[in-house]
Amino acid sequence: MTTLLIKTLRDICGAAHVLTEAADIEPYATDWKRTTRGKPLCVVRPADCQAVAAVVKACRSHSASIVPQGGNTGLAAGATPGEDADEVVLSLTRMKAIRALDPVAMTVEVEAGAILQVVKEEAEKHGRLLPVSLAAEGSATIGGIVSTNAGGINVLRYGMTRALVLGLEVVLSDGTIVDGLRHLRKDNAGYDWKQVFVGAEGTLGIVTAAVLRLVPLPRETVTALLSVADVGTALTLFALAQDTVGEALSAFELISATSIDLVERHAGLKSPIAAGEWYLLLEAASSLSGLEPAMEKLLSDAFEQGLALDGVVASSRQQAQALWELREHVTEAEAREGGGLKHDISVPLGAMADFLAEAGNAVSEICPGAGFNIFGHLGDGNLHYNVLLNGAKNADAVNRAVHDAVVNHRGSISAEHGIGRYRLSEWLRTKPESEQRLSRAIKQAIDPEGLFNPGKLLPKQAKGDAV
Repeated sequence: MTTLLIKTLRDICGAAHVLTEAADIEPYATDWKRTTRGKPLCVVRPADCQAVAAVVKACRSHSASIVPQGGNTGLAAGATPGEDADEVVLSLTRMKAIRALDPVAMTVEVEAGAILQVVKEEAEKHGRLLPVSLAAEGSATIGGIVSTNAGGINVLRYGMTRALVLGLEVVLSDGTIVDGLRHLRKDNAGYDWKQVFVGAEGTLGIVTAAVLRLVPLPRETVTALLSVADVGTALTLFALAQDTVGEALSAFELISATSIDLVERHAGLKSPIAAGEWYLLLEAASSLSGLEPAMEKLLSDAFEQGLALDGVVASSRQQAQALWELREHVTEAEAREGGGLKHDISVPLGAMADFLAEAGNAVSEICPGAGFNIFGHLGDGNLHYNVLLNGAKNADAVNRAVHDAVVNHRGSISAEHGIGRYRLSEWLRTKPESEQRLSRAIKQAIDPEGLFNPGKLLPKQAKGDAV
């Protein structure tokens, strides 16, 4: 049956696009962090939506599961195959056409395998912006960012990827192609079914193309770095920033002093301002002029009200990039320190200070020698709460402690990275049973045989069993 399936897949996609050798499969079988590996039967790379549908039908008829994969840049092992040899990795990287870009309607229709950065560059040629900004945008694909509902630094202003999706083309588990590629801002005719597939991590169907909303390309950007004494002060300053800069505020990043120290020691960078317990990296962007006086007023008010300890406004694009490099090198600096236990959490802003105190106390009690590398998108309540265990073996207990603190404050254990394989056990432990039942019901209705991405978001089901 395996030989017959591979022959069928080669007939559909061409022999060069069905990979079976271990060396060829390896890049697709390992997650981005190189911590999770699988053993798929093969990797198949279809060229268009019709070929995807044919691959799905072939795999279904041979009882082979399908693991959809884009740029393989996820941080939750959501696109990594399991250990069973009946899984086929379906890579969408050959499907990379930008089908249509309308600068007047401000929409772009693009295939799932297109690289995010390439689509952004094409939009910029027309004076438009696709406002998803990720560290991995040079390799992340459109299908991947849709399927994971990717976040990034501009969620504060533009929302998650979900807010940008106007239409989808999806292949279902029976090979049906659902064409919902509508370029409409308003479509109230029935269920908004496309949103079920956004953030589903490839467990319900395969996104093969999307229509995304664009925005005017900012012509003026102002960046500032501040230091503050505590998170409560940071939140007060966030409110002041919204009052002073308004809707132009596109990023409001929180970075701990520990994070900056790691960057200075391991990345050879230097903060241009005096230290506080926390740093704030702000950015405002507009297609109109007048932002710089507003940002300067914000800093002036912050100092006058005793909120900021020190601060600077970038006077050039190069200086702005230098400020962002402090933020962008935090993860690399953590890895050079020895790595950490990563948590991608969100809590309501009003609970942020209490969460940090509760989680910090709980972790320190479990692992007295632990360090903390905390940074993230304060404006939307999302922190990367990374714990430096320093050789301790308490990872599971620390995970539980952090996530319990999140749940206590009605937050989420995955703000933007997804559940995948990495967080599945904690999702099962912390998510209310009523919500788990609803998730299983959706899976049962759309993919009753469990064909797509088994063991991600929901536990893997035995062949023929209900979800």
